[in-house]
Amino acid sequence: MTPLHTTGARRRRVGAAAAAAGLLAALLTAGPAVAIPDPGDAPAGGEVSSSQEAGTRSAIASGEIPAVDEIVHSDNIEHVSNIPKDAIKGTNSDLAFQGSYAFAGNYDGFRIFDISDPRSPKSVAQVLCPGSQNDISVSGDLLFLSTDSSRSDNSCSSTSQPATEKSSWEGMKIFDISDKRNPKYVAAVETACGSHTHTLVPERRDVYVYVSSYAPNAAFPDCRPPHDGISVIKVPRKAPEKAAVVNFPVLFPGEGPDGGGNPGGPTNPGVSKTTGCHDITVLPSKDLAAGACMGDGILLDIEDPENPRVIDIVQDNVNFSFWHSATFNQKADRVVFGDELGGGVAATCNTRVGPNRGADGIYDITGKGDRRKLVFRSYFKIDRHQADTENCVAHNASLIPVKGRDIMVQAWYQGGVSVVDFTDADRAEEIAYFERGPVSTGNLVVAGSWSAYYYNGYIYSNDMAKGLDVLRIDDRRTDAGARVRMHELNVQTQPDYFEDFED
Repeated sequence: MTPLHTTGARRRRVGAAAAAAGLLAALLTAGPAVAIPDPGDAPAGGEVSSSQEAGTRSAIASGEIPAVDEIVHSDNIEHVSNIPKDAIKGTNSDLAFQGSYAFAGNYDGFRIFDISDPRSPKSVAQVLCPGSQNDISVSGDLLFLSTDSSRSDNSCSSTSQPATEKSSWEGMKIFDISDKRNPKYVAAVETACGSHTHTLVPERRDVYVYVSSYAPNAAFPDCRPPHDGISVIKVPRKAPEKAAVVNFPVLFPGEGPDGGGNPGGPTNPGVSKTTGCHDITVLPSKDLAAGACMGDGILLDIEDPENPRVIDIVQDNVNFSFWHSATFNQKADRVVFGDELGGGVAATCNTRVGPNRGADGIYDITGKGDRRKLVFRSYFKIDRHQADTENCVAHNASLIPVKGRDIMVQAWYQGGVSVVDFTDADRAEEIAYFERGPVSTGNLVVAGSWSAYYYNGYIYSNDMAKGLDVLRIDDRRTDAGARVRMHELNVQTQPDYFEDFED
C-alpha cells in the first residue's frame, strides 16, 4: 500500500500497536466475536481498565494516535466545515440529500441543512421526533423516517413503552418536506419488528419502501419469530396518508419456529443468527439489490419491486459476525459488504482483532440472470490503529462516481472517514482519510462517523457526537466525481450516476 502523507499525528498502522486487552475482550479473543446489534436508544459505552487507559495515554504521548478530539487527515483531504448538534441532542445517524439540502437523522428526530455553500452550511429546520434510529430518506416532497424502538404511539411526542405491550408502535413515519423550513408529519405505517433501516425503490406514481428489521421475540406481540423477511410498503406520492404494507416476502424460508437463514451459534460460533435483514441497497437501473442480513449476504432481483426475489445467498462463518451494509460498484458486477463486529460499540480496529474481522468483504457478481453468484475476492479494513477507548468498525459507505474505477468513501465510527479504491478487488487500498482522536482516554464513548457519503463534489459525514462534517478530497483519482451533479441521493437507493446525472 502506498503510504499517505498526513497532517497532525503520524500515520497509524494496526500492526504498529502492541496488542492490549480491549473492551469486550472476553468476546474478542478467540475466534469470531459474538455479534451485538446496533446500539438502541442509549448507545452503550463504559469505563475501560487502568491498563487500557494507560495504553491510550501512551499512544497519544508517542504520537501513535491523535490527542483527544484532535483532527488528523491525509494531505488530499480538506476539513471544510463542522456544524455541531443544536436543539436535537441525540445520537446522529444517517444522511440523505436533495438539491442544495442535506437531511441528517438523529435518534431524537432529524435536521435539515442548506448546503448550497458547503463551506458554511445553514440549519433550516430541526424536528423533534424520538424513535431510534431514525434512518432517513427523501423522495420528491416526501421524507421517510424509521422507528426501531418501542413507542407508546406513532406520534412525535410518544414515549418509550415495552415491546411486550400489544399497543406499542414501531415502523415508518412519513413527512411532507415541500417546505424545507416547516416539515409536516403526514403518515405512519406500523411494521413487524419496527424499522431498523429502510430502502426506497422510487417509481413515478408510488414509492416502495423495503423495511429491514430483526431480533424477534416470542414475548413481543408484534415481533414474533420466525421473522425471515422484509416489509414492503407502497406509498402513493399524491396520497401518502394511504401508505400501507403490501407484502412481506420471506427471504429465508425454512421449517420450524426459527425459520431459515444462518443458524448462528452454536452451529456457527460468534456469528449472528439471521432473523431478518439489517440493510438493503438497491440498484434500480439494474433491477438488483444486495441485502446485509445478519448472518447472510444476499443478492435479489427487484424487477417487480413489490415482490423481490433472492438470487444468491452467501455466508462467511469465519470472519463475518454481523452482515451490516452493502455497496455496489457502478457496473453492478461487484458488491462490498460490511461486517459490524461488536455492534459498533467495541474497539475492533487493532492488532488484537486483526485485519479480517470487522472488515469489508469484497465480492464479484458472476453469471447472468437467476444464475448470478456472489464470489468472494478479499477483505479490506483500515490499518490505522485505534485505541481501546475508540469504537471502530466498518459502517455506512457510498460510491465516488469516477468512470473506470471503483472508489467509495466509508464511515468507520471513531476510525473516521476512509476513501477506498477497490478497483483491484484483491488489493483494495485506502487513498485518503479523516479522523479525530478518541473522545476520552478513560471511557469508551460511542462516537464517530455514522455515515460518510459523497455528494456533488464534497464528502458529508454525520458524526454521532460531533455533528455534521464537510470534507473535500483533492485527488486526481477522484476529481472527476465532482462533475457528476445529483439532484437527489439516498445512498441505499444507488443511482446510475453516469446515465442519470453527469453534466
